[in-house]
Amino acid sequence: MSAPNPAAAVPAEPATLPGLRVTLGVDRPMRLDSGAELGPFEVAYQTYGTLNADRSNAILICHALTGDHYVLDPHPVTGKPGWWEMLVGPGKPVDTDRYFVICSNVIGGCMGSTGPKETDPATGKPYGLGFPVITIGDMVRAQKLLVEHLGIDQLFCVIGGSMGGMQVLQWAVAYPESVFAAVPIATAARHSAQNIAFHEVGRQAIMADPDWAGGNYLLEGTRPHRGLAVARMAAHITYLSEPALHRKFGRNLQNRQSVTYGFDADFQVESYLRHQGITFVERFDANSYLYITRAMDYFDLAADYGGGTLSNAFRKDGKGTPVRFCLASFSSDWLFPTSESRAIVHALNAVAANVSFVEIRTDKGHDSFLLDEPEFHQVIRGFLEGCAEHRGLTRAPTP
Repeated sequence: MSAPNPAAAVPAEPATLPGLRVTLGVDRPMRLDSGAELGPFEVAYQTYGTLNADRSNAILICHALTGDHYVLDPHPVTGKPGWWEMLVGPGKPVDTDRYFVICSNVIGGCMGSTGPKETDPATGKPYGLGFPVITIGDMVRAQKLLVEHLGIDQLFCVIGGSMGGMQVLQWAVAYPESVFAAVPIATAARHSAQNIAFHEVGRQAIMADPDWAGGNYLLEGTRPHRGLAVARMAAHITYLSEPALHRKFGRNLQNRQSVTYGFDADFQVESYLRHQGITFVERFDANSYLYITRAMDYFDLAADYGGGTLSNAFRKDGKGTPVRFCLASFSSDWLFPTSESRAIVHALNAVAANVSFVEIRTDKGHDSFLLDEPEFHQVIRGFLEGCAEHRGLTRAPTP
């Protein structure tokens, strides 16, 4: 492995690295779950805070489907604030004054890590559909190389919601000795048939757009904006809840006193969804959407690690997992309902794991983990405090 910018890599001695953006270059091929190899490839990541002397205070944040590594900093395309600034930062539950926080863009993504829009070194052209199909396991395998590059033997915590929660679970199952604590949020141990169905609708919308050009739109000088926007609109509905939509929009009309008897956006909710679609295509790659949704569809811990029984996935050498868990779900989340989290908790209980669980009462739907939910933030703060005390992590001295 080599870092294209060695001077920006984490030094041998602990250092404060505020908002450091780096790309890790991996020269040797990485074997993927499909049997294909990817390499060379790059992993774009950011870090915040100070890595302590024994490198025991590192927290890895795993992002969701359309997320990226801009946890705190403004997004370079949209200019919007970091996507988890409500939870992460100085004095926040994930306290960057105390912890060394890492977040990388997943492979297959489109914000700096190698994905289908990047150049295939074998052809000198964008990968397109020549990019190998990836899995959640492959994403985590690349993250493991990054963590090793940073000189960290064991992460203090891995945390993430939705697809990020899948990565957290993958870390805990594949590398239990490398994780002290895990916080899977609003997630599941496998993707449900309903969620696979929603993803297929989105993929078909993209592929039905003539500008998709069989996945070669970059070579053709086109972009499947219409298909990708529709995919985003459909997906965004699943991130909300009916009460939240009713409270925000109801049947209110959009800048008009009566319906037009046409197909313009008569209702505010229509205008809102169209806006979500239009702004999404500015920052996301259509082929990346295909690849990442497929990775989520393939995720199934019980099948891949437990012989069909989820609890077996959390056993190693006949013993239960050493990882400490805190799972959180949200009462109005119908994309990853509480029953999915309970199934994980039951599997962990079956192996006598150290696990806590909370269902947060809210009407904000799946996206609640990204929003201002004080009870949720208190749970995360309390869990990390308890783990830090058990791990012997001291607070950073007050200046």
